[in-house]
Amino acid sequence: MSLHLYLVAPGSLVATAPGDIVVLEGPEGRHAVTVKRTQVGERLRVADGAGRVVTGVVEAVERDRLSLRVDSVETVAEPSPRFVLVQALAKGDRDDQAIEAATELAVDEVVPWQAGRSIVQWRGDRGAKAWAKWDAVLVAATKQSRRPRRPVLAAAATTADVVARVRAGATAYVLHEDADLPLAGRELPQEGDVLVVVGPEGGIAPDELEAFRAAGAEVVRLGDTVLRSSSAGPAALAVLSAAGRWR
Repeated sequence: MSLHLYLVAPGSLVATAPGDIVVLEGPEGRHAVTVKRTQVGERLRVADGAGRVVTGVVEAVERDRLSLRVDSVETVAEPSPRFVLVQALAKGDRDDQAIEAATELAVDEVVPWQAGRSIVQWRGDRGAKAWAKWDAVLVAATKQSRRPRRPVLAAAATTADVVARVRAGATAYVLHEDADLPLAGRELPQEGDVLVVVGPEGGIAPDELEAFRAAGAEVVRLGDTVLRSSSAGPAALAVLSAAGRWR
């Protein structure tokens, strides 16, 4: 079984070297000591979420913090190409489910998309709280899946924002139940961003679909069944990973 992984602030491990002591405190330290009941002598990993990872042995345990003697340091490079999930805002917790599973499937960036047919609206304080909730979901899923890099959470985007990324050169696949072209078998680029665009419960509006096509996106299907907004993105990421990263 892989070692437990805990997250610290980005950049906090840059100067860390073998032999150093890393102190895990705050919510992460409390979780390690109180919930996981970590003991002196156990090995674990600490990552900064940006690819820097240290592994070591616990030397001291206090009520809500522990000290780790580092024996190895690793820097995990960002994957190429990058997988980006453009997830339309949805009611309930379907979008939370989508980004949680996408994180477990190693998505590199998540873009909250304010689609034309999205019932949920992110505005003002409510929007800030919703963004923070998504960020917390990504952090929790990063730790659960024990990945050294956490997904980037972009600012909420309009359709025009997403179209602009496609026009700027990103490879984009827009999932649509009526598409003739299957996602399986598409050839991935060697670098850059690969966008997977998932619409809201009411589907992607015709004018949005046309805008994506005009920008150079491919409209694709996953299979013969209709998937919910919570499962379409993760399913597409699995297909793309099987075509590249999982080989």
